[in-house]
Amino acid sequence: MSKKPLILGIESSCDETAASLITENEQGIPVVLSNIVSNQEEVHKKFGGVVPELAARSHIEKIDWIVKKAIDESGRKIEEIDAVASTAGPGLIVCLSVGLSFGKAIASAINKPFIAINHLEGHALSPKINTNLDYPYLLLLISGGHSQYLNVQGLGKYKRLGTTIDDALGEAFDKTAKLLGIEFPGGPKIEVFAAKGDPNRYDLPKPIFNKGGCNLSFAGLKTAVLKISKKINTEQEKFDLAASFQKTILEILYKKTIIAFDQFEKANHVKNKIFVIAGGVAANKQIRSMMTNLCEEKNFHSIFPPINLCGDNAAMIAMVGLEKFKLKQFNKLDFPAKPRWSLDENAMFLKGAGVKL
Repeated sequence: MSKKPLILGIESSCDETAASLITENEQGIPVVLSNIVSNQEEVHKKFGGVVPELAARSHIEKIDWIVKKAIDESGRKIEEIDAVASTAGPGLIVCLSVGLSFGKAIASAINKPFIAINHLEGHALSPKINTNLDYPYLLLLISGGHSQYLNVQGLGKYKRLGTTIDDALGEAFDKTAKLLGIEFPGGPKIEVFAAKGDPNRYDLPKPIFNKGGCNLSFAGLKTAVLKISKKINTEQEKFDLAASFQKTILEILYKKTIIAFDQFEKANHVKNKIFVIAGGVAANKQIRSMMTNLCEEKNFHSIFPPINLCGDNAAMIAMVGLEKFKLKQFNKLDFPAKPRWSLDENAMFLKGAGVKL
Protein backbone atom coordinates (compact mmCIF):
# COMPACT_ATOMS: atom_id res chain seq x y z
CA MET A 1 0.00 0.00 0.00
CA SER A 2 1.55 3.28 -1.12
CA LYS A 3 1.84 6.09 1.38
CA LYS A 4 -0.80 8.77 0.92
CA PRO A 5 0.31 12.42 1.16
CA LEU A 6 -0.18 14.15 4.52
CA ILE A 7 -0.67 17.91 4.26
CA LEU A 8 -0.62 20.50 7.04
CA GLY A 9 -2.82 23.52 6.30
CA ILE A 10 -2.52 26.86 8.11
CA GLU A 11 -5.00 29.78 7.91
CA SER A 12 -4.65 33.28 9.43
CA SER A 13 -6.03 35.68 6.80
CA CYS A 14 -8.39 37.54 9.15
CA ASP A 15 -9.55 36.71 12.67
CA GLU A 16 -9.48 32.90 12.72
CA THR A 17 -6.30 31.06 13.69
CA ALA A 18 -6.62 27.61 12.16
CA ALA A 19 -4.64 24.47 11.38
CA SER A 20 -5.63 21.16 9.81
CA LEU A 21 -4.11 17.90 8.66
CA ILE A 22 -5.58 16.18 5.64
CA THR A 23 -4.75 13.05 3.67
CA GLU A 24 -6.70 10.74 1.34
CA ASN A 25 -7.82 7.12 1.33
CA GLU A 26 -7.02 4.43 -1.21
CA GLN A 27 -9.82 5.69 -3.47
CA GLY A 28 -8.29 9.19 -3.51
CA ILE A 29 -11.06 10.67 -1.34
CA PRO A 30 -9.87 13.42 1.05
CA VAL A 31 -9.81 12.53 4.75
CA VAL A 32 -9.68 15.33 7.34
CA LEU A 33 -7.66 14.06 10.29
CA SER A 34 -7.97 17.28 12.31
CA ASN A 35 -9.40 20.76 11.83
CA ILE A 36 -8.78 23.25 14.64
CA VAL A 37 -10.26 26.75 14.42
CA SER A 38 -9.85 29.42 17.09
CA ASN A 39 -11.90 32.60 16.66
CA GLN A 40 -11.30 36.02 18.18
CA GLU A 41 -14.84 37.13 19.00
CA GLU A 42 -13.94 38.24 22.52
CA VAL A 43 -10.93 40.22 21.25
CA HIS A 44 -12.93 42.33 18.78
CA LYS A 45 -16.40 42.39 20.34
CA LYS A 46 -16.08 45.76 22.08
CA PHE A 47 -14.86 47.38 18.85
CA GLY A 48 -17.75 46.05 16.76
CA GLY A 49 -15.38 44.71 14.08
CA VAL A 50 -11.96 43.23 13.44
CA VAL A 51 -8.98 45.36 14.53
CA PRO A 52 -6.04 44.17 12.37
CA GLU A 53 -3.26 44.79 14.92
CA LEU A 54 -5.16 42.97 17.67
CA ALA A 55 -5.99 40.12 15.29
CA ALA A 56 -2.32 39.71 14.34
CA ARG A 57 -1.25 39.74 17.99
CA SER A 58 -3.81 37.04 18.77
CA HIS A 59 -2.53 34.92 15.86
CA ILE A 60 1.03 35.21 17.19
CA GLU A 61 -0.08 34.15 20.66
CA LYS A 62 -2.09 31.13 19.46
CA ILE A 63 -0.58 29.73 16.29
CA ASP A 64 2.07 27.50 17.87
CA TRP A 65 -0.54 25.91 20.15
CA ILE A 66 -3.16 25.58 17.36
CA VAL A 67 -0.75 23.82 14.98
CA LYS A 68 0.48 21.50 17.75
CA LYS A 69 -3.12 20.67 18.67
CA ALA A 70 -3.95 19.88 15.02
CA ILE A 71 -0.95 17.54 14.76
CA ASP A 72 -1.79 15.84 18.07
CA GLU A 73 -5.46 15.33 17.17
CA SER A 74 -4.54 13.88 13.78
CA GLY A 75 -2.71 11.02 15.45
CA ARG A 76 0.31 11.67 13.25
CA LYS A 77 3.77 13.08 13.91
CA ILE A 78 5.27 16.24 12.46
CA GLU A 79 7.93 14.12 10.70
CA GLU A 80 5.19 12.40 8.67
CA ILE A 81 3.98 15.65 7.06
CA ASP A 82 4.72 15.74 3.32
CA ALA A 83 4.05 19.44 2.69
CA VAL A 84 2.94 22.60 4.46
CA ALA A 85 0.23 24.79 2.89
CA SER A 86 -0.36 28.30 4.25
CA THR A 87 -2.77 31.03 3.20
CA ALA A 88 -0.76 33.76 1.45
CA GLY A 89 -3.69 36.02 0.51
CA PRO A 90 -5.99 37.76 0.12
CA GLY A 91 -6.60 39.17 3.58
CA LEU A 92 -5.17 41.50 6.21
CA ILE A 93 -1.43 41.58 5.60
CA VAL A 94 -0.47 41.71 9.29
CA CYS A 95 -2.59 38.60 9.85
CA LEU A 96 -1.52 36.75 6.69
CA SER A 97 2.13 37.23 7.60
CA VAL A 98 1.76 35.27 10.84
CA GLY A 99 0.45 32.02 9.33
CA LEU A 100 2.57 32.39 6.22
CA SER A 101 5.81 32.81 8.19
CA PHE A 102 4.93 29.99 10.57
CA GLY A 103 4.16 27.63 7.69
CA LYS A 104 7.43 28.49 5.96
CA ALA A 105 9.34 27.90 9.20
CA ILE A 106 7.83 24.43 9.66
CA ALA A 107 8.43 23.48 6.01
CA SER A 108 12.04 24.58 6.33
CA ALA A 109 12.54 22.81 9.67
CA ILE A 110 11.25 19.44 8.41
CA ASN A 111 12.72 19.97 4.92
CA LYS A 112 9.41 19.48 3.11
CA PRO A 113 7.76 21.47 0.27
CA PHE A 114 5.94 24.71 0.99
CA ILE A 115 2.71 25.63 -0.85
CA ALA A 116 1.25 29.16 -0.84
CA ILE A 117 -2.55 29.07 -1.01
CA ASN A 118 -5.07 31.60 -2.27
CA HIS A 119 -7.71 31.80 0.47
CA LEU A 120 -10.47 32.14 -2.16
CA GLU A 121 -9.30 28.95 -3.84
CA GLY A 122 -9.74 27.26 -0.47
CA HIS A 123 -13.40 28.29 -0.43
CA ALA A 124 -13.76 27.31 -4.10
CA LEU A 125 -12.51 23.77 -3.48
CA SER A 126 -13.97 23.29 0.01
CA PRO A 127 -16.86 21.07 -1.20
CA LYS A 128 -14.27 18.58 -2.50
CA ILE A 129 -13.80 17.55 1.12
CA ASN A 130 -17.25 15.97 1.32
CA THR A 131 -18.41 15.52 -2.31
CA ASN A 132 -17.10 14.06 -5.54
CA LEU A 133 -16.87 17.43 -7.28
CA ASP A 134 -16.05 17.44 -10.99
CA TYR A 135 -14.95 20.37 -13.18
CA PRO A 136 -16.30 22.56 -14.65
CA TYR A 137 -18.71 24.12 -12.16
CA LEU A 138 -20.24 27.48 -11.41
CA LEU A 139 -19.17 28.98 -8.09
CA LEU A 140 -20.85 31.66 -6.01
CA LEU A 141 -18.33 32.77 -3.40
CA ILE A 142 -20.03 34.86 -0.71
CA SER A 143 -18.04 35.88 2.36
CA GLY A 144 -17.16 38.85 4.53
CA GLY A 145 -14.70 40.21 1.98
CA HIS A 146 -15.77 38.72 -1.35
CA SER A 147 -18.88 38.21 -3.47
CA GLN A 148 -18.40 36.81 -6.96
CA TYR A 149 -19.60 34.32 -9.54
CA LEU A 150 -16.82 32.23 -11.09
CA ASN A 151 -16.65 29.67 -13.88
CA VAL A 152 -14.32 27.04 -12.37
CA GLN A 153 -12.58 25.10 -15.15
CA GLY A 154 -10.02 23.30 -13.01
CA LEU A 155 -7.41 23.81 -10.32
CA GLY A 156 -6.05 27.32 -10.86
CA LYS A 157 -8.38 27.94 -13.83
CA TYR A 158 -11.03 30.53 -12.98
CA LYS A 159 -13.08 32.90 -15.10
CA ARG A 160 -14.96 35.59 -13.20
CA LEU A 161 -18.50 36.16 -14.46
CA GLY A 162 -19.60 38.75 -11.91
CA THR A 163 -18.48 40.46 -8.72
CA THR A 164 -19.56 43.10 -6.24
CA ILE A 165 -18.75 46.61 -7.42
CA ASP A 166 -18.62 47.89 -3.83
CA ASP A 167 -19.27 45.90 -0.65
CA ALA A 168 -19.19 42.17 -0.06
CA LEU A 169 -22.38 40.41 0.97
CA GLY A 170 -20.92 39.31 4.29
CA GLU A 171 -20.00 42.90 5.07
CA ALA A 172 -23.58 44.00 4.30
CA PHE A 173 -24.86 41.38 6.77
CA ASP A 174 -22.36 42.46 9.44
CA LYS A 175 -23.07 46.19 9.02
CA THR A 176 -26.84 45.63 9.10
CA ALA A 177 -26.44 43.57 12.27
CA LYS A 178 -24.40 46.35 13.88
CA LEU A 179 -27.08 48.92 13.00
CA LEU A 180 -29.67 46.69 14.64
CA GLY A 181 -27.61 46.51 17.81
CA ILE A 182 -26.55 42.89 17.35
CA GLU A 183 -23.24 42.16 19.05
CA PHE A 184 -20.20 41.33 16.84
CA PRO A 185 -19.99 39.04 14.92
CA GLY A 186 -23.59 39.82 14.05
CA GLY A 187 -23.98 38.75 10.42
CA PRO A 188 -25.03 35.15 11.16
CA LYS A 189 -27.57 36.40 13.74
CA ILE A 190 -29.51 38.40 11.12
CA GLU A 191 -31.24 35.15 10.21
CA VAL A 192 -32.45 34.73 13.81
CA PHE A 193 -33.86 38.27 13.87
CA ALA A 194 -35.41 37.83 10.41
CA ALA A 195 -37.32 34.73 11.51
CA LYS A 196 -39.27 36.92 13.95
CA GLY A 197 -40.04 39.74 11.50
CA ASP A 198 -42.27 40.75 8.60
CA PRO A 199 -40.20 40.62 5.37
CA ASN A 200 -42.66 42.96 3.63
CA ARG A 201 -42.51 45.75 6.23
CA TYR A 202 -39.80 47.79 4.49
CA ASP A 203 -39.28 48.27 0.77
CA LEU A 204 -35.49 48.29 0.34
CA PRO A 205 -33.52 49.12 -2.81
CA LYS A 206 -31.89 46.49 -5.03
CA PRO A 207 -28.90 48.27 -6.64
CA ILE A 208 -28.02 47.38 -10.28
CA PHE A 209 -30.85 44.82 -10.15
CA ASN A 210 -31.74 45.33 -13.82
CA LYS A 211 -28.28 45.95 -15.24
CA GLY A 212 -24.66 44.89 -14.89
CA GLY A 213 -25.13 41.22 -15.76
CA CYS A 214 -24.44 39.15 -12.66
CA ASN A 215 -22.40 41.86 -10.96
CA LEU A 216 -23.61 42.81 -7.49
CA SER A 217 -23.92 45.98 -5.40
CA PHE A 218 -24.83 46.29 -1.72
CA ALA A 219 -23.69 49.80 -0.71
CA GLY A 220 -27.04 51.44 -1.52
CA LEU A 221 -28.90 48.75 0.39
CA LYS A 222 -26.69 49.33 3.43
CA THR A 223 -27.37 53.08 3.25
CA ALA A 224 -31.13 52.48 3.17
CA VAL A 225 -30.89 50.20 6.21
CA LEU A 226 -28.87 52.90 8.01
CA LYS A 227 -31.55 55.56 7.37
CA ILE A 228 -34.40 53.33 8.53
CA SER A 229 -32.50 52.08 11.58
CA LYS A 230 -32.32 55.64 12.91
CA LYS A 231 -36.12 55.85 12.99
CA ILE A 232 -37.03 52.53 14.59
CA ASN A 233 -37.80 52.27 18.30
CA THR A 234 -39.09 48.78 19.01
CA GLU A 235 -37.64 45.27 18.91
CA GLN A 236 -40.33 44.24 16.43
CA GLU A 237 -39.24 46.96 14.03
CA LYS A 238 -35.69 45.60 14.25
CA PHE A 239 -36.96 42.11 13.46
CA ASP A 240 -38.97 43.50 10.53
CA LEU A 241 -35.96 45.37 9.15
CA ALA A 242 -33.79 42.25 9.42
CA ALA A 243 -36.48 40.22 7.63
CA SER A 244 -36.86 42.86 4.90
CA PHE A 245 -33.08 43.03 4.46
CA GLN A 246 -32.77 39.25 4.13
CA LYS A 247 -35.71 39.07 1.70
CA THR A 248 -34.06 41.75 -0.47
CA ILE A 249 -30.79 39.80 -0.49
CA LEU A 250 -32.62 36.65 -1.54
CA GLU A 251 -34.34 38.50 -4.40
CA ILE A 252 -31.02 39.96 -5.60
CA LEU A 253 -29.22 36.61 -5.48
CA TYR A 254 -32.12 34.83 -7.18
CA LYS A 255 -32.08 37.12 -10.20
CA LYS A 256 -28.30 37.46 -10.47
CA THR A 257 -27.82 33.70 -10.18
CA ILE A 258 -30.19 33.06 -13.09
CA ILE A 259 -28.02 35.41 -15.19
CA ALA A 260 -24.89 33.57 -14.02
CA PHE A 261 -26.50 30.24 -14.94
CA ASP A 262 -27.09 31.52 -18.47
CA GLN A 263 -23.48 32.73 -18.82
CA PHE A 264 -22.13 29.44 -17.46
CA GLU A 265 -24.25 27.36 -19.84
CA LYS A 266 -23.09 29.40 -22.84
CA ALA A 267 -19.44 28.85 -21.87
CA ASN A 268 -19.76 25.17 -20.90
CA HIS A 269 -21.77 22.67 -22.92
CA VAL A 270 -22.17 20.05 -20.22
CA LYS A 271 -25.10 17.86 -19.20
CA ASN A 272 -24.22 17.73 -15.50
CA LYS A 273 -24.48 21.38 -14.45
CA ILE A 274 -23.03 21.98 -10.99
CA PHE A 275 -23.48 25.09 -8.83
CA VAL A 276 -21.28 25.45 -5.74
CA ILE A 277 -22.15 28.04 -3.09
CA ALA A 278 -19.26 28.60 -0.67
CA GLY A 279 -17.92 31.13 1.84
CA GLY A 280 -19.16 32.23 5.26
CA VAL A 281 -22.53 33.56 4.04
CA ALA A 282 -23.26 30.16 2.46
CA ALA A 283 -24.08 29.00 6.00
CA ASN A 284 -27.28 31.12 5.90
CA LYS A 285 -30.11 28.59 5.84
CA GLN A 286 -32.50 30.84 3.89
CA ILE A 287 -29.90 31.38 1.16
CA ARG A 288 -29.17 27.64 1.04
CA SER A 289 -32.86 26.82 0.74
CA MET A 290 -33.52 29.42 -1.97
CA MET A 291 -30.47 28.32 -3.99
CA THR A 292 -31.43 24.65 -3.69
CA ASN A 293 -34.92 25.37 -5.02
CA LEU A 294 -33.56 27.57 -7.82
CA CYS A 295 -31.20 24.81 -8.92
CA GLU A 296 -34.10 22.36 -9.08
CA GLU A 297 -35.99 24.85 -11.26
CA LYS A 298 -33.07 25.37 -13.64
CA ASN A 299 -31.70 21.81 -13.74
CA PHE A 300 -28.50 22.57 -11.83
CA HIS A 301 -27.07 20.41 -9.04
CA SER A 302 -26.44 22.51 -5.92
CA ILE A 303 -23.45 21.75 -3.69
CA PHE A 304 -22.59 23.43 -0.38
CA PRO A 305 -19.64 22.83 1.93
CA PRO A 306 -20.59 21.49 5.37
CA ILE A 307 -21.65 24.35 7.68
CA ASN A 308 -18.40 24.06 9.67
CA LEU A 309 -16.37 24.54 6.49
CA CYS A 310 -18.24 27.60 5.20
CA GLY A 311 -16.34 30.07 7.38
CA ASP A 312 -12.57 30.46 7.41
CA ASN A 313 -10.82 27.20 8.27
CA ALA A 314 -7.59 25.36 7.53
CA ALA A 315 -9.10 22.14 6.15
CA MET A 316 -9.96 23.95 2.91
CA ILE A 317 -6.39 25.32 2.77
CA ALA A 318 -4.96 21.84 3.28
CA MET A 319 -7.40 20.55 0.61
CA VAL A 320 -5.94 22.89 -2.01
CA GLY A 321 -2.48 21.99 -0.73
CA LEU A 322 -3.25 18.31 -1.32
CA GLU A 323 -4.37 19.01 -4.90
CA LYS A 324 -1.26 21.09 -5.60
CA PHE A 325 1.04 18.55 -3.92
CA LYS A 326 -0.11 15.82 -6.31
CA LEU A 327 0.78 18.13 -9.22
CA LYS A 328 4.09 19.15 -7.58
CA GLN A 329 3.03 22.81 -7.60
CA PHE A 330 5.35 24.06 -4.86
CA ASN A 331 6.48 27.57 -3.92
CA LYS A 332 9.72 29.09 -2.73
CA LEU A 333 10.08 30.25 0.85
CA ASP A 334 10.28 33.89 -0.24
CA PHE A 335 6.68 33.84 -1.55
CA PRO A 336 5.14 37.14 -0.36
CA ALA A 337 1.89 37.80 1.46
CA LYS A 338 -0.69 39.16 -1.00
CA PRO A 339 -3.44 41.27 0.63
CA ARG A 340 -5.09 41.41 -2.82
CA TRP A 341 -5.01 38.21 -4.83
CA SER A 342 -7.69 37.56 -7.44
CA LEU A 343 -8.60 34.07 -8.60
CA ASP A 344 -9.06 35.43 -12.10
CA GLU A 345 -5.94 37.52 -12.68
CA ASN A 346 -7.35 38.82 -15.98
CA ALA A 347 -10.62 40.14 -14.51
CA MET A 348 -11.23 43.89 -14.51
CA PHE A 349 -11.09 45.74 -11.20
CA LEU A 350 -14.69 46.82 -10.56
CA LYS A 351 -14.72 48.98 -7.46
CA GLY A 352 -14.98 52.66 -6.68
CA ALA A 353 -16.64 55.66 -8.27
CA GLY A 354 -17.03 55.68 -12.04
CA VAL A 355 -17.48 51.95 -12.49
CA LYS A 356 -19.06 51.24 -15.87
CA LEU A 357 -21.33 48.22 -16.14
